[in-house]
Formats: sequence, C-alpha cells, structure tokens
Amino acid sequence: MTGDAALILIVEDEPPIRRLLRTTLAAHDYRTLEAATGAEALAALRHHRPDLVLLDLGLPDIDGLSLIGQIRAKGPVPIVVLSSRGDEAAKVAALDSGADDYVTKPFGADELMARLRAALRHRLQQQGAERGFTSDDLSVDLVRRLVRRGAEDIKLSPKEYDILEQLVIHAGKVLTHKHLLREVWRDESVDPQYLRVYVRQLRQKIEADPSSPRHVLTEPGVGYRLV
Repeated sequence: MTGDAALILIVEDEPPIRRLLRTTLAAHDYRTLEAATGAEALAALRHHRPDLVLLDLGLPDIDGLSLIGQIRAKGPVPIVVLSSRGDEAAKVAALDSGADDYVTKPFGADELMARLRAALRHRLQQQGAERGFTSDDLSVDLVRRLVRRGAEDIKLSPKEYDILEQLVIHAGKVLTHKHLLREVWRDESVDPQYLRVYVRQLRQKIEADPSSPRHVLTEPGVGYRLV
C-alpha cells in the first residue's frame, strides 16, 4: 500500500460489516478509518481528511440523512451510502441530501470498488472544473456545446442537451429525478414521465444500441447515471 492511497472513512455500526469493508478496501490498496457512530464520524472528519466517506444510514445516534447534511456542510468530500436492498425512498433522500452514490446491501466487491472509483473521479473532475466527457465513442464538449458519437456530430434538442449537460457535470454520480427536474425544468413538480421521454430520445441519439445503453444508465426508481 502506498502513502498516497485514498483514505476511506467507514461509518458503520455493525462490526462484521466494518471488518468486511476494511478487508475489502485494504485488498484494493485503500487506507481506512472507522467510526461506529455519527459522533465518531464527525470527530474523524475534524481530525483527518478522508478522501471519501462510506456511510451506513442506520446509525444508533444520528439520523443518516442529518449526518449527510452535516458532512456536506464541512466540505465536498464524496459520500457513498450503504443502503438496504429495495429501499428506494431512502436512496433518493440520501442523494438529494448530498450523497454522491449508494451501494445496496448485500454488495459485491467489484460493484463497491466501481462506485468508489466513480465517486472519487467525480470529485477530481469538479475540482478541475471538468467541462467535457469522453467514453468509448461518445464525446461531449460543454464549452463549445458539441456532442459527437465517433466522428458524427449529434444534434440534440435544448432539453436533451440540458439533461446530458447535467449528467456530464456529475459524471459517475447518480442524479435523481428530482435533481434533473429542478435543474432542467426548474420545477420539481413536473411529471417525471417527461424526463423519461427525453432520456429515451437522448439515448436514441447517443447510444449505439439504445435498448442496451452503455452511457446513460437507469437507476430504477431513483434516477440516472452517466458512466
């Protein structure tokens, strides 16, 4: 393990899960800190500078959503939530409170590592004021408002472009329906069905196979992610 390996703060009250996370992260060359309560997590944030917080919402002393708000108020450290299976409402609430992503229990090591890498990469992009995105055949230049699939220029409608812009700015992060409606329509009360229609149209233009998208992925019941 190298000295510049990312430092992950594990906030989890169940010792067996903490042990599993510690072992899994160490095997992938991450350094770890541990906290069993919200109070311990806040103390760790005061005394250390973790690169990412891995947070279980079900803590004994502080409501998980409240803790996300307190962590977010201290700075832009990425927060990846550990969520109970199928608890879509909690996932949406956590993301809207400021979390970057979530991992559903029980989780696989490969998925967990992919989510952590995406959250860390997203924070680096924000710090560097990233204004573009390239992945396989898709490239987006937000400065010049250019979208290409391979060598082909793609023409998007204003709404399609605004959705893609949000996904590029937050590449790797799950964006909730509420977030996209607020940023694109400026109105969270708009029927999410409109969003689904525009995302479907966007996929028709930027995906090689819209029925099996590789760029804009659906997080069922929650929102969308650009990968």
